[in-house]
Amino acid sequence: MTSPTRVYLARLAGVAVFDPNGDLVGRVRDAVARLRLTRRPEIVGLVAEMPMRRRIFLSINRITSIDAEAVVLGTGTLNLRRFEKRPNELLVIQELLDRRVQLDPGGQSGAVVDVAMECSRGGEWALTRVAVREQTGRLARRGHLHQVEWERVRGLTGIADARGTANLLAVLEDMRPADLANVLQDLPDARRNEVAAALDDERLADVLSELPEHDQVEILAALDRERAADVLEEMDPDDAADLLNELPPPEQDVLLDLMQPDEADPVRQLLKYSPGTAGSMMTSEPVIMPPDATVAEALARIREPQLSPAVAAQVFVARAPMTTPTGRYLGMVHFQRLLREPPADLLGGVVVNDIDPLQAATPLPEITRRMATYDLVAMPVIDQNSRLVGAVTVDDVLDHSLPRDWRDRDAMTAPTETPEGTDG
Repeated sequence: MTSPTRVYLARLAGVAVFDPNGDLVGRVRDAVARLRLTRRPEIVGLVAEMPMRRRIFLSINRITSIDAEAVVLGTGTLNLRRFEKRPNELLVIQELLDRRVQLDPGGQSGAVVDVAMECSRGGEWALTRVAVREQTGRLARRGHLHQVEWERVRGLTGIADARGTANLLAVLEDMRPADLANVLQDLPDARRNEVAAALDDERLADVLSELPEHDQVEILAALDRERAADVLEEMDPDDAADLLNELPPPEQDVLLDLMQPDEADPVRQLLKYSPGTAGSMMTSEPVIMPPDATVAEALARIREPQLSPAVAAQVFVARAPMTTPTGRYLGMVHFQRLLREPPADLLGGVVVNDIDPLQAATPLPEITRRMATYDLVAMPVIDQNSRLVGAVTVDDVLDHSLPRDWRDRDAMTAPTETPEGTDG
């Protein structure tokens, strides 16, 4: 194995894993250590996350190169069974970062910032050093950082006391919301709730939208109601409505009352529609512009970074007012059409209105059929007065077409193993 003799494991989180041909296998999410009575914990492998959020085990013996830039495997044959931690094993990043420990001699208390593994002459990797930051008790001052031998630290194994989240969040900072949601599902419930509560409102809102319903409800219930209402305000109205639908009506009312009225009103409207209809799954905040807006103005609008790709793919044109429910719906313009038209042209001259909009009561099978027929990524939803009330996007359709537990890793069916050997 061509690698540094010492590797700090928090720095490996998110590092790409490649097979011998240079093809991407996945990304490192953790390291697995086996506890031993009289010796330092042995590193037996890494946990890698593959596409479709499946986590697999990579035996340390099958890794030919490992550093903070990339991990390279010596074989393209993998065991694709989902990783399950065994008794007497430790997930280093998940279980040790932020853990409250004490240093010997002296007994200073601190929190684990990172853990290093080193390779012996015999090729065995073991946990050897721990980076611990002292607790100062002063909000404005960071404690001294110690890098000490594993044996000098007390409290690394056994049940952890209540601990912080700063170092684990630093490792997870650059993850996409869907990947962070995947990490949270692997944490024990108490730790998951601690980490979720430490996220800012916007980040937590994005992550909640990627979690199974039961996890969303449990995390929201662990927050105080004021904070829960703040997070719901940061969610897209359709996602907030889906989450509130999982709560008892009295709890829905309490949270809606705590939300700002302009944030709660669209959510209340969505909650009125029957499940499985266009009204229940649509977003009430598509891109809406008047017919006298220019192509250049429309292009500037869909460039706004907070818009999802599906929402930004088209502009809906309507009479004033521009918030839902709008004035009379006139049609829509796909972004490709906008790119082909002169910037000074008006939207009213390029609008497409030969596809009938959806009604709020249109059922999911009909929505799917019509979107597939016209190759659309979004369709307008109007009321009985031809006012635009929202839009159903292709991601809404997928979300409601898949089984309810599709986001739940525990519900995933394990794929068949590759024909040859297995990882340890």
